[in-house]
Amino acid sequence: MIRATLIALPLLCAAGALDAAPGGALGTLPLGQYRCELPGDATGPAGIAQPAADFTVTNASSYRAAGGIGIYLVTGDRLTFTSGPFAGTRMHRLGAGFLRQSATDGSDGPLRCVRRRG
Repeated sequence: MIRATLIALPLLCAAGALDAAPGGALGTLPLGQYRCELPGDATGPAGIAQPAADFTVTNASSYRAAGGIGIYLVTGDRLTFTSGPFAGTRMHRLGAGFLRQSATDGSDGPLRCVRRRG
């Protein structure tokens, strides 16, 4: 039994990292303020601020928004707010500090949220 385990262990290690969850590896967002906007057009500003959608990642998997505090979950490139004011809202993580709200069919919607620098 021990010999079989010792033989299998290197094979498992060589297989690479296993996903921690069905949707992909678990992760967190960079701490900081996320400002959200809808796209503008050529006749006005490039983006139209949506302050009601703004939020701040405060630690690990917690966020704060105008309506209170909550928890989020990142699996792979998908973010789901699991509790708090945005509970049930889903977003697509396109970069370390760039998110797009997901439509009900899973496609990217028009709302975008960007981590504010400084």
